[in-house]
Amino acid sequence: QVQLVESGGGLVQPGGSLRLSCAASGSISSINTMGWYRQAPGKQRELVAVIISGGSTNYADSVKGRFTISRANAKNTVSLQMNSLKPEDTAVYYCNAVGRLIGGGARFDSWGQGTQVTVSS
Repeated sequence: QVQLVESGGGLVQPGGSLRLSCAASGSISSINTMGWYRQAPGKQRELVAVIISGGSTNYADSVKGRFTISRANAKNTVSLQMNSLKPEDTAVYYCNAVGRLIGGGARFDSWGQGTQVTVSS
């Protein structure tokens, strides 16, 4: 009932930048949090950054000062600006949204399909 579509991944050299975007659509009444997670080969999925509807943000220590999460509430979109990328940032990045559905207010917790980010020279 809620679909998340990500875009913006790719290959970039160390020190470069990429911008990821995610758009949520479907039977959405409200979205409380939107965020980005990543999963590198052989590792567990981890939080990268999250933003709450009021604008509060939280970042993984490994990306603080390099990544910036932003959200357009009216458009149900979230973006992740990634600067000073490092090889260890290489992973599949997933968008996540948590909120309430229309017609009853059931909670949803949805994930995008993932987008590959590769940082390599």
